[in-house]
Amino acid sequence: MPNYLRPMNISWYIRAWNELSAETLYAILALRAEVFVVEQNCPYQDVDGKDLKSLHVLGYSENGELFAYARLVMPGISYDEWSIGRVITSPRVRRTGAGEELMRTCMDYFEARKISAVRISAQSYLHDFYTKFGFVRVSEEYLEDDIPHMEMLFTQS
Repeated sequence: MPNYLRPMNISWYIRAWNELSAETLYAILALRAEVFVVEQNCPYQDVDGKDLKSLHVLGYSENGELFAYARLVMPGISYDEWSIGRVITSPRVRRTGAGEELMRTCMDYFEARKISAVRISAQSYLHDFYTKFGFVRVSEEYLEDDIPHMEMLFTQS
């Protein structure tokens, strides 16, 4: 599949729930369904109540298409620490660096606010990807929605 977009052409935004338009929410849910449900063949309850209490990292192409997304979940919702979840890039921008740019945007948010601990539930095959951002494995592998996962933690003193 050709690369339609170089990562530097992605515009990044971080929005609270009440700042999301209906069209934006539709694009988020459509992208998450495209990848997590259809591509990964994993029927699961995506709408879990956490979106309401999260910040949403949105990466748009120049023509306004949502190509990358993650949610920053506040402490006490998923874990005691902040967490990053639903990390996703559109198949149209895979292998362009868009995923790295998405994670860098998330980590820059935490760094700017001096947030020193972030926990994720990572799909196991992405272990090496997340270690590039300072995450270390802190759990045994477990199944989440029949996909192998592990908890990883980023800490900074």
